[in-house]
Amino acid sequence: MKHILTADIGGTNSRFGHFTVDETDCLFLSETKWLRTTDAGSFGHLLEALGRSGFSLLPDAADIMVIAVAGPIEDGTLSRPPLITWDVDITDLRKKAGPGKCLLINDFVAQAFACRSKAGEEARQVLSGSAVADAAIAVIGSGTGLGKALLVDDGKGRYRAIPSEGGHTNFPFLSGRESAYQEFLMTEQREQYITGNTVVSGKGLSYLHRFLTGRVKEPAEVAQEFSAYPETLAWAAKFYARACRNYVLETLALGGLYVAGGLAAKTPELLGHPEFEKEFRSSDTMSHLLEHVPVCLINDENSGLWGGAVLARQTLQEAADA
Repeated sequence: MKHILTADIGGTNSRFGHFTVDETDCLFLSETKWLRTTDAGSFGHLLEALGRSGFSLLPDAADIMVIAVAGPIEDGTLSRPPLITWDVDITDLRKKAGPGKCLLINDFVAQAFACRSKAGEEARQVLSGSAVADAAIAVIGSGTGLGKALLVDDGKGRYRAIPSEGGHTNFPFLSGRESAYQEFLMTEQREQYITGNTVVSGKGLSYLHRFLTGRVKEPAEVAQEFSAYPETLAWAAKFYARACRNYVLETLALGGLYVAGGLAAKTPELLGHPEFEKEFRSSDTMSHLLEHVPVCLINDENSGLWGGAVLARQTLQEAADA
């Protein structure tokens, strides 16, 4: 039996998972631990906090570790997450663990692999469709920011994930009131352009509600007011769908779209609203493709841990086959 340690380090929370792989290559989740990312002064401090927590598997005892972080990866060992105040460097961990036993990946690479895990199997279908076999699968999700990744079949029965930092690209607004909202965000953010991280995120929900109603609320409070302020819900659903549609078209992800991340899981009204389907299927030139793309919502908030475990298992299999 192999023991896998996975981590999903986000801007708000850091999740850790202890998985085991039995002789039939089945994955089992033994334990999870959530720690506040903002309570740690460094990556080292975060691991120290994990050690003090009584968690059942620490780095020294793991057969393989996969650490996912909300940021781009440099040289396979370093990430400078834009929404976290400290860097993640696994150089020392990798030296102690040995070759191929400690991996650092983008957090949405983990979400992409989660599509082929228990979390993906239990995902709820939001929009029906017919996935094209062996086509790319898109994964998108928002929480503190907006994440994206692509999962592709390598043709040998295994998968590769392609990361993205598309949440940092400018968000496409239309004319009319949307232009006014863009100007509002430009004033609030004082940035050269407004990104998907700002619009399709928890803070984006708060900004949108304030623009439409004048009310200053935290994201969770906004969700509680959807019934009284349906325009906020309709706009939020439309913007989320626009981000989803554009990513599917940019990647030709005819294998389907999985939506992960805390915002959609905590406010499923976003994907269930008629504006979501209307905007997602809308295209003057590609609606005939979009109408066949299935959309699923991953409700498991530990999906990043599951995805890391799937990648760890695949890495162990590849090492055994070498």
